[in-house]
Amino acid sequence: MSILITRPSPAGEQLTQRLIDAGKHAFHAPLIEIAAGKELSILENKLNKLSTGDYLFLLSKNAVWYANWQLNQLQQSWPDTLFYYGIGQSTAEEFQQLTGHSIRYPEFGETSEDLLALSSLQQIENKRVLLLRGNGGRELLATTLRQRGAIVDECECYQRLFIDYVSEEFALKWKNAQVDTFVVTSGEMLQQLFYLVAGSEKAWLLDSHLVVVSKRLATIASTLGFKKITVAESANNDALFHALI
Repeated sequence: MSILITRPSPAGEQLTQRLIDAGKHAFHAPLIEIAAGKELSILENKLNKLSTGDYLFLLSKNAVWYANWQLNQLQQSWPDTLFYYGIGQSTAEEFQQLTGHSIRYPEFGETSEDLLALSSLQQIENKRVLLLRGNGGRELLATTLRQRGAIVDECECYQRLFIDYVSEEFALKWKNAQVDTFVVTSGEMLQQLFYLVAGSEKAWLLDSHLVVVSKRLATIASTLGFKKITVAESANNDALFHALI
């Protein structure tokens, strides 16, 4: 088995090295890179609009890191008076480690659906909510919270930028490396991979083993034509590592 990890740095590099250390043939070719978001500079202003008992959601580890970096630059602290929610365990643990604040998150899963199922989020009418997120991505969380009566604002703390590979070179390089397993951690990256490998190489891609991080991604992959799909128990590197060993 030769594995291509497509998640961005540094998590992608860390998973790749861990697999190599375990004796696996693994390579890293990130499909996106992460940069500061276009609204990061106004994060403080958005935080100041929140009152005691309002809600702040952190939708990825990248959102945590960039938001925390921005507040540190301004010598500002995270408010003590908010309810904090993380999209999943890995995001919540990152937030707790950096800030010391408690944060709620789904016990199982790391998707918007899992987060929205929490009992404490069923009655939030007239509460202000701030979502710290990246560019693009799903709108389910914001839409559902608004339907439940919340006043929702968002802050793009980071942005995902597609890496510009030459399609033919990308496919040929990894086919020649006998890659037969791909790890993909978002719908955007899955779509990019599908369109990046074109023409006669598409059959090689679709016959490969695909490891994803949610049932939603597995459904998208199946629709695209992938046949061998594994869903890791979570989106963190531990879960992906165990899915590949």
